[in-house]
Amino acid sequence: MASALHGQARRESPRTATPRGGLDAKRYTITELTQRFDVTPRTLRHYEDIGLLQPERRGSQRLYTERDRVRIQLILRGRRLGFSLPEISEMLALYDVDPTQVTQLRDALHRGDRKLQEIEEQITELQALREELLEVRDTLQRVLDEKLREGHAT
Repeated sequence: MASALHGQARRESPRTATPRGGLDAKRYTITELTQRFDVTPRTLRHYEDIGLLQPERRGSQRLYTERDRVRIQLILRGRRLGFSLPEISEMLALYDVDPTQVTQLRDALHRGDRKLQEIEEQITELQALREELLEVRDTLQRVLDEKLREGHAT
């Protein structure tokens, strides 16, 4: 899941060569990224504290690379899909280890299948809860209607 999302994120983010011939010449400040992703600086610092991001430091200023920007996008997407930060960390680590993405794709599919099963179970539980609530509501409505017919209106 993250790998497929990562591939999509990579297409959305053009990379430029640095003078040394590497990637990620573009740098972002914490303010730019918090505005872009509608998150707080505390969130980004937390992601840094737990090792999901590794911004460069210039004095007290954090500078984020294009890689960091893509990782933030993937982290937020993973959170929206219901994955925990440790799960997201594991998926991102697989990408770093296997540039072919085969391992990550397999892992993401497996995790996605498990997440879908969890969602299906939650849907079933919610449907049962809905039915129970409707039954209680119907009972309450019948009792209220009887009281009103008996002249107990206030």
